[in-house]
Amino acid sequence: MHMKFFWRTIFPPIYGLFFYTILRLVSDLTTEIKFWDRRLEQNAVEIIGVVLLSWTMVGLPRRFLAKFQKKGRPNTLRSLFLEFGEILLAAMILATAASSIIHVLAHDYPIGIDDLVIVNVLLSLFMLLHYAILRGNSFVQALVEQKLLNEKIRNDQLQTELKFLRAQYHPHFLFNALNTIYFQMDEDVAAAKKSVEKFSELLRYQLYDQNQTVPVSQELHYLKNFIQLAQTRSSEKLRLETRFDDNLNGQQVYPLLFLPLVENAFKYVGGDYHLHIAVTVRDNRIEMQVDNGIPSCVPEQTEVRKGIGLENLRRRLELLYPGKHTFATKRSPDAFTAALTLQYV
Repeated sequence: MHMKFFWRTIFPPIYGLFFYTILRLVSDLTTEIKFWDRRLEQNAVEIIGVVLLSWTMVGLPRRFLAKFQKKGRPNTLRSLFLEFGEILLAAMILATAASSIIHVLAHDYPIGIDDLVIVNVLLSLFMLLHYAILRGNSFVQALVEQKLLNEKIRNDQLQTELKFLRAQYHPHFLFNALNTIYFQMDEDVAAAKKSVEKFSELLRYQLYDQNQTVPVSQELHYLKNFIQLAQTRSSEKLRLETRFDDNLNGQQVYPLLFLPLVENAFKYVGGDYHLHIAVTVRDNRIEMQVDNGIPSCVPEQTEVRKGIGLENLRRRLELLYPGKHTFATKRSPDAFTAALTLQYV
């Protein structure tokens, strides 16, 4: 508010006085009569006249800029010539009219041709320079706004893609969980009720806790619940080993990045049915490794290596942790290993 008051109220008189000082310096160099030798009345009229004129001198380039922006002229050389030509014409008309009026009021009429030329040249230069600065500033501001708009569009697109990737995961998760509960209903109703409770907690976490980073302890709690639910539908041959570092507590991570590795392991575990899950912290990195046995007859190009869950995970990592993660998978004849490293803030 204060800056706006300065530019609209205080700056124009300062601008006018500066213009008048330059005008008198140039005029005095071409004549033998100096400023201090002239009549006080004449100097006073000229100074007051220029100060009153200063609001027009400052406001006219702004009005022209608003006019040209409203028309939406392209930034071509011809368009620039037309703009500056109109400014020049307006400056010359203003200089001639104002100079004539001030000379009449100062009883210094008729106006000399030299004075008229000097006023026209100086006022034209001042207004053209002022307009050039305004236009340049407007152009830079437009570029910045366009860049910000492009960044916003890009960010919106990335957010949309993230939501789409998460949405792809939900049906698969829902199918597996409901399938587990369905078979438990016939065998153990109490266990099915517990599974429903676990499933409800897992689903609540997915629905409400995905927009921001969460403490890694919260993510691991979710992961443990999922492991317990997945165990209920796994083979009795499964040899599950888990290791979660006690130092994993308040580090912030984006949710549901560990889950695809664990879900993929439970889905394709076979062979000797070993499944090892380890999550540790080192320096400012969280490291996760999941190893699971697989049947030796499973071909290498099967979904265990190219599943939609792992591909979605790769893309989410690229969006959420650009340059701050590593993700690699390795297959041996009888085992599959996935390793994920995240650099947390």
